[in-house]
Amino acid sequence: MRSPIDSVDRAGGLDLHEQVAAEIRREIADGKAKPGERISQDEDLAAVLGVHMNTVLRALRLLRDEGLSEVGRGRAITVAGTPERGVVVAETKELIDLARRNGYRRDELLAMTERPAYSARIS
Repeated sequence: MRSPIDSVDRAGGLDLHEQVAAEIRREIADGKAKPGERISQDEDLAAVLGVHMNTVLRALRLLRDEGLSEVGRGRAITVAGTPERGVVVAETKELIDLARRNGYRRDELLAMTERPAYSARIS
């Protein structure tokens, strides 16, 4: 996969790592980066963008947490999911956070999703 962006907007309101992650998400959403394809190494992206490597690593962690990338052998970073999968992962995390804020335990949340009213919609 080519480097997703040529520069970052240092004066903009969005954190640099968010800008990097957003551009890689766009590449995935537009079909320019498909599951299994490699993403440029973090050092390469940092050099091209003129940002610290930690900025790129934060962006790649966001994408990993969203299910959109994964680190393989030799630190190879590849596209792992589709935009749809990323949305489901993000929404699931929001649901878990909401449940925790309202005092629900993991087992209670899982039990809710296994009830016929919910599982029939997913099957």
